Amino acid sequence: MSKYDIIVLGSGPGGYVTAIRASQLGFKTAIVEKENLGGVCLNWGCIPTKALLKSAQVFEYLKHAEDYGLSVKEYDKDFNAVVKRSRGVAEGMSKGVQFLMKKNKIDVINGYGTLKPGKKVEVEGTEYSADHIIIATGARSRELPSLPQDGKKVIGYREAMTLPKQPKKMIVVGSGAIGVEFAYFYNSMGTEVTIVEFLPNVVPVEDEDVSKQLERSFKKNGINIMTSAEVTQVDTSGEGVKATVKTKKGEEILEADIILSAVGIKTNIENIGLEDVGIAVDRDKILVNDYYQTNIPGYYAIGDVTPGQALAHVASAEGILCVEKIAGMHVEALDYGNIPGCTYASPEIASVGLTEKQAKEKGYELKIGKFPFSASGKASAGGNKDGFVKVIFDAKYGEWLGCHMIGAGVTDMIAEAVLGRKLETTGHEVLKAVHPHPTMSEAVMEAVADAYDEVIHL
Repeated sequence: MSKYDIIVLGSGPGGYVTAIRASQLGFKTAIVEKENLGGVCLNWGCIPTKALLKSAQVFEYLKHAEDYGLSVKEYDKDFNAVVKRSRGVAEGMSKGVQFLMKKNKIDVINGYGTLKPGKKVEVEGTEYSADHIIIATGARSRELPSLPQDGKKVIGYREAMTLPKQPKKMIVVGSGAIGVEFAYFYNSMGTEVTIVEFLPNVVPVEDEDVSKQLERSFKKNGINIMTSAEVTQVDTSGEGVKATVKTKKGEEILEADIILSAVGIKTNIENIGLEDVGIAVDRDKILVNDYYQTNIPGYYAIGDVTPGQALAHVASAEGILCVEKIAGMHVEALDYGNIPGCTYASPEIASVGLTEKQAKEKGYELKIGKFPFSASGKASAGGNKDGFVKVIFDAKYGEWLGCHMIGAGVTDMIAEAVLGRKLETTGHEVLKAVHPHPTMSEAVMEAVADAYDEVIHL
């Protein structure tokens, strides 16, 4: 039996990052993967979807070339070539992870791994043991009883990335990050898209101002949006698919070629041996302490299988913290209140901290500032004037409670707010930090200036 210091089960952005950090700290490390290195994020999630969205964005630029004083006589899209490019990007990233495994001398064990008592993992009939076993098996597309996925007419995000032909009509059920990203992509490519959202607002976890702005932008681009609506049944017996949608006004039948179910995720915790080992689970999540130890010594869990936010960067941070704690380093528990969330549709969305509604519910007296990109020189020059930056401060102590952005490139800007909040930066300190001009990022400073009644460009 092969013996390791650490075995990681799953090689997504939680698992492979954990394995690399473990190796850096001197642990003899192995990683178990049943499919491709990099997990869902690199192969079927974050990375290939961004490649699809980039193609959509370039296509949008071609459509609006005249707005930039350019004349493009003929242009068209090749849907299959767009998909092929996305797959190529994913394959390249997966090969990059293979290189990192070799570079860090991590053994890759290919196959389906199951946990065994006594700190062991069995992969395809072979047992491996370790002092520490870290579960990082991630999650998959969740299925609703009223919306069973058949992989052809009712699909999840995985099939949405590799459809053999572009649908003429698509219904997207759910308007979280996955739903709105695919809605934007297919709409840009020329598909007639309808979003059905159960809650009153699209992107319901975001600040309400952001939700309203995205709805306006999407409707302007021809996306149909139905909020406070629920798909109660689907009929796939005909050529396409018919969805019965329950709304406040009554029932409506929608017809489409394909329904994309984007109603959240389901953790991959079945059939991995949790019951055999006795690891505690609650509501589809493995229970862990601040350092990702389960109730059974020697077994840990990170990423989507645990109660924190199901985001790639959260999984990576948890894995690093977990192995550093195992190594005896001084580590602080992760602050889940300071995790940025990003949505890569167009316009992009990025946020961190409390929404205005949450801050009011917590009883804070607020200073709120907002700066629209319509007043930004860089946004005007780039032709991307939709959106704004909104900042929320505690009026009493100047604490930066939340930051919410919607617009071009905001996913690359949110880190300023994350770092500022980590360093307990006050509004006045942001104001006095000189921001470069002309940039999109100076909208952060301008929004803070608005909160403190010092805004110049409004």
